[in-house]
Amino acid sequence: MMPISRRSSARNAPKYPRVARVNQLLQEVIAEAIEEYSQDDSRLELTTVTSVETEPNFSTATVWISNLTSESADALEEYRRRIQRAVASQVRMKRTPQLRFAQDQGVALGGRIDEILRRLSSDEPIDTQES
Repeated sequence: MMPISRRSSARNAPKYPRVARVNQLLQEVIAEAIEEYSQDDSRLELTTVTSVETEPNFSTATVWISNLTSESADALEEYRRRIQRAVASQVRMKRTPQLRFAQDQGVALGGRIDEILRRLSSDEPIDTQES
């Protein structure tokens, strides 16, 4: 997977309300498709779609996954075309965006912050090194 910068994220401040609505709709459709495929493929069992960011021209969409492992990334790549077909059949768009899957670092960082706060409240030593 190629690292993707989230600095100028449409998720944080969507410039176009239509893009924001499409992102929300795509998130719902993609999450349903992944849930359906997870019934037959254990690699997708705990895969959660946290958000979708679509380019303003709708050519590509980045699907942010909260717990993307190498196994689930492989499975998502195998199912990518099927998921795109599900989007094409359920969402009326001129062009169906090509999907890219990426790890949502916010979830991991949130977990790290929770761990630090728990240690602060229990007076345990805090490891400041990244894990």
